[in-house]
Amino acid sequence: MSRVLVVEDSQSQREMISKLLQENGFEVMTVEDGVEAVEAVKQNKPDLIVLDIVMPRMNGYEVCRLLKADPLTQKTPIIMCSSKGEEFDRYWGIRQGADAYIAKPFQPQELVGTIKQLLRG
Repeated sequence: MSRVLVVEDSQSQREMISKLLQENGFEVMTVEDGVEAVEAVKQNKPDLIVLDIVMPRMNGYEVCRLLKADPLTQKTPIIMCSSKGEEFDRYWGIRQGADAYIAKPFQPQELVGTIKQLLRG
């Protein structure tokens, strides 16, 4: 079973994404901000990360850059999932090292399909 780390500061979004992924057979861990995300990745080695951008303490762009610069975590796929849906936001997310970018609100199957595709590698 693949382990997915969901990094989302909104409790309702975190619960919704977590439930969706569990229903689709993923083991899910959740954290509320970027600082917690970096710690969780080091301790739990998830197979994939779903990462919000706008969060307290450390934003998603910073988390992504940090993880992609570390040889131990650089191959872990990251999906940025944010309400920042402009083309520039998508471009900037990919430039930070994200493997995919999904704008909220999203269709559930868009997220699940993207996760499955990235895990197949």
